[in-house]
Amino acid sequence: MIIPGMKIIPDTDTIEDEMSGLKIVRYGAWAAVAVLAIASGALVYTQTMNSDSRGALVDPISAIGGPFELVNGDGTTVTDTDLADKPKVFFFGFTFCPDVCPTTLSEVQGWIDKLGPDADKLHYAFITVDPERDTPEVISEYVSVFDDRILALTGSKEQIDAAIKAYRVYAKKVPLDDGDYTMDHSAAVFLMDKDNRFVGTIAYGEAEENALKKLNRLIENAEGTS
Repeated sequence: MIIPGMKIIPDTDTIEDEMSGLKIVRYGAWAAVAVLAIASGALVYTQTMNSDSRGALVDPISAIGGPFELVNGDGTTVTDTDLADKPKVFFFGFTFCPDVCPTTLSEVQGWIDKLGPDADKLHYAFITVDPERDTPEVISEYVSVFDDRILALTGSKEQIDAAIKAYRVYAKKVPLDDGDYTMDHSAAVFLMDKDNRFVGTIAYGEAEENALKKLNRLIENAEGTS
């Protein structure tokens, strides 16, 4: 690493012979100062990235989740308070998704089957990141091939954008060569407690055994606080 103002000393025998212990200490001190400056800068940057608009530090974990108002496949409004009686399993995707979304919904179906009666102790929702194409009718038909306990949620662009922002979901429209588009988006399943607080995620393709452990823990924690 080159420190501004520091001279680059050629590695030659002549120069080495001329260097005194004082010079070594001096350059070592400059290096130490530089390291401290970089570390301090990194700390300030981290604090800035994890702060709100007022400068207060924000816990990135507790910041995931929040109020939402969306539309179910049958056209009825669904809000976060409507689902406040149970922990929640949320997945963000879109109906034109070629692989990740149908695979994940199939996995959710498998978890529901394996949970048996305990599956009723959770809410499940597939939330679109593509409201332009995923109307209530379209998303309802898409999810209908899976367990009917999985809600199909869409809404206006403003409603979906608000949900995406609240859950810190990555979603980006990607143009295709034929003039159409697809969506890049987060592939994890979000686990929320009864109070809509973020608990964790189930990664795309995570082993079913691990997923079921997380879901059972989510249920047990809810029962322990009820």
